[in-house]
Amino acid sequence: MLQPLLDPAVADEAPTSPVLTGYDEEHLLTYIRLLDAATEDADWREVAKIVLHIDPETEPERAFRAWETHLARARWMTTNGFKYLLAGGAPH
Repeated sequence: MLQPLLDPAVADEAPTSPVLTGYDEEHLLTYIRLLDAATEDADWREVAKIVLHIDPETEPERAFRAWETHLARARWMTTNGFKYLLAGGAPH
């Protein structure tokens, strides 16, 4: 299993693979931060800027898409992805 990075750069869209990916492993902390922000009902613009490092003022469509897909992937991790972590991580 890859080690999660503290503050990795994010792709414009999160993976949609039906299995855990190396990207998922590296972005576990990002996913946790997104889930925490969602629990707090944080504004997506603030989350995009702080967590994803994409400025919603200058790139609103990119920021929203990155936030939306990464949050969806974070939620997928809570229902499906964690099983791969328990089994040893992403198939490499």
